Amino acid sequence: MSAMIGEILTLALMAFALGMDAFSVGLGMGMYKLRLRQIAKIGITIGLFHVWMPLLGMIAGRFLSNTFGAIAGYAGGGLLLLLGVQMIWSSFREDEDSLITPVGLGLLIFALSVSLDSFSVGLSLGIYGAKTLLVLVFFGAGAAILTWAGLLTGRKVQSWIGSYSEALGGAILLAFGVKLLFL
Repeated sequence: MSAMIGEILTLALMAFALGMDAFSVGLGMGMYKLRLRQIAKIGITIGLFHVWMPLLGMIAGRFLSNTFGAIAGYAGGGLLLLLGVQMIWSSFREDEDSLITPVGLGLLIFALSVSLDSFSVGLSLGIYGAKTLLVLVFFGAGAAILTWAGLLTGRKVQSWIGSYSEALGGAILLAFGVKLLFL
């Protein structure tokens, strides 16, 4: 029972970390004064991308785990480390002004761009044999909720919060990478 609670807590934290990227980008998008219907559509789209991308990653990760065994486990931890460092690094760059509007093809590009990291995390989780349904529910719901929170908050506050939230998400993924590799 405690192992299940530990897995749920871990997945909730990972979903939060991945969703922080969508939250931070949503803060900037929220400055466009979007209608509530648009905000709902954007959150659902990003949530769906955060279901499909980790699912594809988990399928690939399970294949790698079965094919390469223990080496694949270290690769999964390394991927989380690299992803965490990349998220932290990108949070300090100042050239992240988005020219993509969250409508039509722009929405799909936007959703893909904030969900690519969930593919890598899904790859790692597939290698470690995480429960697929739990991962997909947590990642999809977490991304949708944090996107909505970012978009709604972006309507009210200035964008300086965005870089800090992405750095926090990166630090969480970095910590999980260290845990998987060394503990």
